[in-house]
Amino acid sequence: MAEKLTSFAPVLAAKPKVLILGSMPGGISLEKDEYYGNPRNHFWDILFELFGQEPTSDYKKKIAFVKRNQLALWDTIGLCYREGSLDANIVDEEPNNIIGLLNGYPSIRLIACNGGRSYETFRKNFNVNGVDVIKLPSTSPIPGRYTKNFKGKVEEWKKILEYL
Repeated sequence: MAEKLTSFAPVLAAKPKVLILGSMPGGISLEKDEYYGNPRNHFWDILFELFGQEPTSDYKKKIAFVKRNQLALWDTIGLCYREGSLDANIVDEEPNNIIGLLNGYPSIRLIACNGGRSYETFRKNFNVNGVDVIKLPSTSPIPGRYTKNFKGKVEEWKKILEYL
């Protein structure tokens, strides 16, 4: 039986310029109550690399880092059912109110979708004007069809820096 899951509240800088959207936190992240809580996920290492910062394992410092760099974190899916942590197992998803968030934070210029499921869910449910939307390679530790190595992911993720 698939478990009903609820995503986290958004993490928001005062005037974020880039909104990074995952799909739905994985099991380890939900257990830890932390965005990208799986230590094998490349998300935090990629962000720290982009900004030339030394990585930290302290979640409060990670969140402060996000806010300091005018970023926002959230998920395209607010509620869903899923067995395990794979995006492929997500069913009966309900999107988060991303339009409401964008209306409340008009400083957002880019929506960066972390992986294919986030991007597909966003495109299926939302149509936005005046904000660019891009699909970036997933930071997930689960190998996918188009998986890049760490260096390749960092190169792709550099696109967000153009909006800061």
